[in-house]
Amino acid sequence: MPKNRAPDAHVRFMPSGVRTLALPFPAERIQLKLPHIRLRRTMRQLGPGLITGAADDDPSGIATYSQAGAQFGFAMLWTVVFTLPLMAAIQIVSARIGYVTRRGLAANIRNNFPRPVLMAVVGMLVVANTLNLSADIAAMAEALRLLVGGSAHVYAVSFGLLCLVLQVFLPYRTYVSWLKWLTLALLAYVAVAFMLHLDWWQVLGQVFRPQLPKGVNGHDVLLMVVAVFGTTISPYLFFWQAARRRWRT
Repeated sequence: MPKNRAPDAHVRFMPSGVRTLALPFPAERIQLKLPHIRLRRTMRQLGPGLITGAADDDPSGIATYSQAGAQFGFAMLWTVVFTLPLMAAIQIVSARIGYVTRRGLAANIRNNFPRPVLMAVVGMLVVANTLNLSADIAAMAEALRLLVGGSAHVYAVSFGLLCLVLQVFLPYRTYVSWLKWLTLALLAYVAVAFMLHLDWWQVLGQVFRPQLPKGVNGHDVLLMVVAVFGTTISPYLFFWQAARRRWRT
């Protein structure tokens, strides 16, 4: 008896020669399970995009956005109009490249460009990843120091060792499943936004008609714009997105 057939089910042979499976219970019982199957399948497909989008909100990004708000108020909200569609578009392109070619970005660059181009791109990626990781660990250490006190250097070394141990000894699939559930922590932003009792008309006005605080010079504004764009559109996310999409298909 096949494994997927009910114990009391039996096969009927129709005059046309087509076999039909007769079940001992109404077919509606099977249909009731279909929404749960679809939901489970949808949750499994949320991995690459969900984690990549959450990873873009890294500790260094949070520190940069906090500094922008503390220094310029709502005047930097206009950058959302540009960074959000750019980030989404580049992630979609990276995901589609991995989906269609079944290869990551580095492999596609190797197959379509000279080797010096590949080495230059990978070299810049390594430098950017190293600096970004250092900024993330330092931001995590400073945040913990603000909460409990102590030495930020000790916290930074501890966070670095913890991340290293998890990536070396924890199975990849288990690590990714944990990261998927940790993205729920981003809901804290929604809660904070409604707890602060903001003037949403003022927020909306600053998005389309920003007004810089008095005494702010253009040099500081330019540096903050570069920082916001740089921390929002990070190159390592696109390489990881394409690689994850390759393995998910």
